[in-house]
Amino acid sequence: MLIEILKSILFGIVEGITEWLPISSTGHLILVEQFVKLKEVSPEFWSMFQVVIQLGAILAVVLLYWNKIWPITKNKKEAIASKGILSYFNKDIMTLWAKILVACIPAAIIGILFDDIFEALFYNPFCIALALIIFGIAFIVVENFNQKRKSKNLKESNSQITYKDAIMIGIFQLLAAIFPGTSRSGATIIGGLLIGLSRPNAAEFTFYLAIPTMLGASLLKLLKFGFAFTGMELIILVVGMVVSFLVSVLVIKFLMNYIKKHDFKPFGYYRIILGIIVLVYFAFVR
Repeated sequence: MLIEILKSILFGIVEGITEWLPISSTGHLILVEQFVKLKEVSPEFWSMFQVVIQLGAILAVVLLYWNKIWPITKNKKEAIASKGILSYFNKDIMTLWAKILVACIPAAIIGILFDDIFEALFYNPFCIALALIIFGIAFIVVENFNQKRKSKNLKESNSQITYKDAIMIGIFQLLAAIFPGTSRSGATIIGGLLIGLSRPNAAEFTFYLAIPTMLGASLLKLLKFGFAFTGMELIILVVGMVVSFLVSVLVIKFLMNYIKKHDFKPFGYYRIILGIIVLVYFAFVR
């Protein structure tokens, strides 16, 4: 039992780090599971676990960005008395959430309809390695392209994101929903950079977008699993989520400080190197 809990802690650490760094959390979890397997769980539980563990990471975003995403005004009684019920809500934050939900539409539709097909076709080391390499190259290319842009033309705040921008970012998120190893955060950040968002703004919007996206994906997986947990499975899931939450708080703070002075190229090189290692290992070693 203790060994299985330690494995869950390891998965939580991996999830907390890789959910926010653009290097693919699902891809890393699948790869780590090739070497460190949970023995006291069913295959159906593992399929659910690698998605639902991300709820812990999502709670870190809610904690750190609460003041930027909670739409209800502080002076509720005064707002209602003076301006009516609509002033109960912060207009800018409500608009932000509308854009976030618009960006979720592509992945939500395709994910609900074809989730099982994508998992059967692409959740394997070869596809993960290819996605790591391809999007690693994309990060380098996009960053080189952005260096030629004038910084004053970049969109620095969420209020500058249009609904068209949100749809474009949502389309990039769809790629991550189809191909494990792509990285949801990586795909949406690339999409954000391409449409002219600054690095901090692209990262923040990606964090916000993760909330409804991962809540929906987790609910879908839980409904398919049926909540039929054994005692051991429940402990493993809860431990993994708690650890991913704690690690995510630290990683998000690190990433936001890092990208103020640095670009995403190092993550691109990491993805390429890891992808090549995975291809070589599973082609010639294993």
